[in-house]
Amino acid sequence: MLNRIILIGRLTRDPELRYVPSGHPVASFTLAVDRPFVSQQGERGTDFIDIVAWRRLAEQVTQHLSKGRLVAVEGRLQIRSYETQDGQKRKVAEVVADGVRFLDRKAAGPQADAPAQEAEAEPADGGDDVPF
Repeated sequence: MLNRIILIGRLTRDPELRYVPSGHPVASFTLAVDRPFVSQQGERGTDFIDIVAWRRLAEQVTQHLSKGRLVAVEGRLQIRSYETQDGQKRKVAEVVADGVRFLDRKAAGPQADAPAQEAEAEPADGGDDVPF
């Protein structure tokens, strides 16, 4: 069985970093990915995909990425369920990132001429805490 996803798109907002009770950092952001076809009205649709990064990768994306940056994300699709405070059951689909490649350069600053960067997740120990 295989569960691999590769996406290229732009961040819709700055990554948000938080820490789970065990102390591990987790970052979340949303990626806008254009669909490969146009509608009958000549418009190209866009999907907004939630991304989650853990540990060192979470810290790296929070430090280096911001709204509008172009990135490639490699990871796996995760579907999880939860119950709201009023008892309704919900499902969430998100990509758990294993690697993020920064495809553009920052607009300003001392590293504006630096090449594109790549960040990878640390090997999972199988005991990740769910941040929700």
